[in-house]
Amino acid sequence: MDFNSLVETFELMEQTSSRIALTGYLVTLLKSTPANIIDKVTYLIQGKLYPDYEGIEMGVAEKMVLRAIATSSGKDVSEIERIYQKTGDLGEATLEVMKSKSQSTLFSEPMTVERVYSTFDKVARTIGVGSQEIKLRLISSLLNDATAAEGCYIIKFVMGQLRLGIADYTVLDALAIAFTGDKINRHVLENAYNVSSDLGTVARLLATSGLEAVSSIKITLFKPIRPMLAERVRTAEEALERTGSRAAVEYKLDGERVQVHKGKDRVELFSRRLEKITSHYPDVANALKTIKSEVILEGEVVAINIETEEYLPFQELMHRRRKYGVEEAMESYPVVMNFFDVLYFDGKSKTEVSYMDRRKLLKKIVDRIQNSKLSLIKQTIATESYEIDRFMAAAIENGCEGVMIKHLPSTYRAGAREYAWMKLKREYTSDFADTLDLVIVGALYGRGRRAGKYGALLLAAYDHNTDMFRSVTKVGTGFTDVHIEQFYKELEKHIVSQRHARVDTGMEMDIWFEPKIVIEVIASEITLSPSHTAAKNTIRPGYGLALRFPKFTGKIRDDKKPEDATTIDEILAAYKRQLKAVGHSGAKVQIEEEEEHDKEG
Repeated sequence: MDFNSLVETFELMEQTSSRIALTGYLVTLLKSTPANIIDKVTYLIQGKLYPDYEGIEMGVAEKMVLRAIATSSGKDVSEIERIYQKTGDLGEATLEVMKSKSQSTLFSEPMTVERVYSTFDKVARTIGVGSQEIKLRLISSLLNDATAAEGCYIIKFVMGQLRLGIADYTVLDALAIAFTGDKINRHVLENAYNVSSDLGTVARLLATSGLEAVSSIKITLFKPIRPMLAERVRTAEEALERTGSRAAVEYKLDGERVQVHKGKDRVELFSRRLEKITSHYPDVANALKTIKSEVILEGEVVAINIETEEYLPFQELMHRRRKYGVEEAMESYPVVMNFFDVLYFDGKSKTEVSYMDRRKLLKKIVDRIQNSKLSLIKQTIATESYEIDRFMAAAIENGCEGVMIKHLPSTYRAGAREYAWMKLKREYTSDFADTLDLVIVGALYGRGRRAGKYGALLLAAYDHNTDMFRSVTKVGTGFTDVHIEQFYKELEKHIVSQRHARVDTGMEMDIWFEPKIVIEVIASEITLSPSHTAAKNTIRPGYGLALRFPKFTGKIRDDKKPEDATTIDEILAAYKRQLKAVGHSGAKVQIEEEEEHDKEG
């Protein structure tokens, strides 16, 4: 397949913010893709070579890419750097450089998707002594035979800067339309994706064997399952109303959610983002080897004070996220694993089993383990709200965020967010104060001591009904100088030239970002706003919901994907509870001045 077919589609996709148009371009591309490489094309569309759980990355630094462009174009690195500084995007810089390319290749190979993918794969798998020079030659070999537009997208992919304005759900829509003729069949593909976390395999099976083959995809060891998510509730009474007056209540730890896959002789740990993180917790992985069965378990790794056995905040745990000095980190930041679910046991899925039966099985598994690093998360069965409140008080006293409340008959629905699981956190019990996990989508430049950095960040909540991010607030308080510097550097990787296709807002920003980074904020209340688009027109025509007095809590949610952020439905429900609690007859309106920055401080 001609690589230029992908490039032309990518060019069209980058020029539109219409979800319908984006899906249409993908449908056309997928229909013209040979079935034997549709998995590879699907991965490339996602900006990856393999599913996240494979942990295979290009591992190419910016300096090496600059050298490769220089080698292919015959231009000096310093000249390419000047163009890069002007464009702000290395792919676009490559496009400009290669338009005036002075060198030509005498014997060129065809630029096919197969060749490009195979070369990317070699780059990703090349390690050890001399690997950097080999990678340089491989990338240069592609650029030598590429057109300027092809070179642009080769570099965008290598640098992880392929910004097509789509998410996995858009690809699922396009696959359903392309191969079944109707988007209504997306739910079959989505179910298969939820239990396999492998969109390429779903695409290949659909293209070669049809919808029935896709529906036969089952849970498999070492392929992480997309996690089930919880809705939030404000009170214990609300939770019991939703569970029929009887529920399981568990500690909600301030740690990292981990999915454990234990085979006969192998152990792997996956984050809630489905990335392999076994190397971050070798002590936990080693302890898990004592489990005799083949299992998939879910739990929370949390930092702990060895002296007092108290749980420590999430920030302490992040010291374990490192490539080097792991042994020292294990000593300085000890952790424990607390299990809360079992999804697979000795060759059989347990996701269709009720929560209570899964808990009984989980207890049997954990009771057989003789290791202080592994334990069962604390739980009680409650029928009265005061029992939940009392259990929550104990959880908070032990360093937890709050409690999880679970419906006893509920099954495990991979990738779903519903009221079968609910979270009740300490902040939610006050009238207005709340913590929300929101996605950074834009920024205003700062003034004064923040000159040259960002003075305020535009944050959005996730609309799962439309797969969009809708703005809900600007935040400029709660940031230390270290935070400001950190955000400035990290967000540089995600700058886009215009508002991202999946972002909806009435605000004007100095700079826009791809929705990638999730942060936690606290706010005093939710108000109506003519500028923000969260739940727009739901409460009052022309108005959305916004946060009043938002403040960054200091927590960057590296463990969450943008789609795991606080949803529009959650914010809308919180707003309605707020009105009921204070007896408002009408709603406050927050008029945002587009030219006014949030206060710096």
